[in-house]
Amino acid sequence: MTLTSGQLDAYLARIGVNRPVSLDVDSLSRLHRAHLMAFTWEALDAFMGWPSSIAPSVAFAKMVEGKRGGWCYEMNGLFGAALTALGFRVTRLCGGVNREMIGDAAIGNHLTLRVDLDRPYLAEVGLADAIVEPVPLAVGPISQRGFDFSISPTDDGWLRFNNHANGLAHSFDFRPDHSDESAIAATLGWLTQDPGSPFTNALAILRHTSDGYVALKNDCLRSVTADKISEQRITSAGHLADTFNTIFRLNIPKSDLVWEKVQMVARSETT
Repeated sequence: MTLTSGQLDAYLARIGVNRPVSLDVDSLSRLHRAHLMAFTWEALDAFMGWPSSIAPSVAFAKMVEGKRGGWCYEMNGLFGAALTALGFRVTRLCGGVNREMIGDAAIGNHLTLRVDLDRPYLAEVGLADAIVEPVPLAVGPISQRGFDFSISPTDDGWLRFNNHANGLAHSFDFRPDHSDESAIAATLGWLTQDPGSPFTNALAILRHTSDGYVALKNDCLRSVTADKISEQRITSAGHLADTFNTIFRLNIPKSDLVWEKVQMVARSETT
């Protein structure tokens, strides 16, 4: 799964980075951070019942050409395809968000990336509010921008990436050699269509900033840094449309319909 030469040029222009001169960890880190600062993490398609795909070509059309963001399958999928086109050795890994709580049913609900350089690295641009630069794929603590993460072994032979204390997702499990595209494809259907999916029941959008991130869950807009959290409420369809444009830099058609569903979710939670 890769990009054409023309698609790669458009992708690099979108994230504001030139083709790297060398394929090393410094280049990987620069690309990783630029991707996260250019694209918004968003699960609008699942929330609104709009079509969704795990194909990087579809993510390219949506995110690069369509000025949208994406969730893990799209964010990590597009990033992995771009890295492959640049010549990096990339492996798409099948993971499970919150597997420690919901068990093996979680496997396939997350796509993450292994990049092999002088050593294996975990490249992760799809967990929304996690690392902004790749980390060695090894057990141990991780600290970035004042947020603390870690990779730990599980009792059954997997690795667990532990998110920071205020993270939207608590953790995800993966194995460095485990790829399962069929499990990812099968889980995509559940995440986007099942009433029990967390993404069909809540609007979820997040964008990284220089020192943290800003996140929207339904009508609650939260700004988070390592030492401060502030919140405000979205109060109208116009307010939501302005938030999409100015804070998340998203071009969302029919944002009034998104507001209608947010209000519907709020009413259902009070009955």
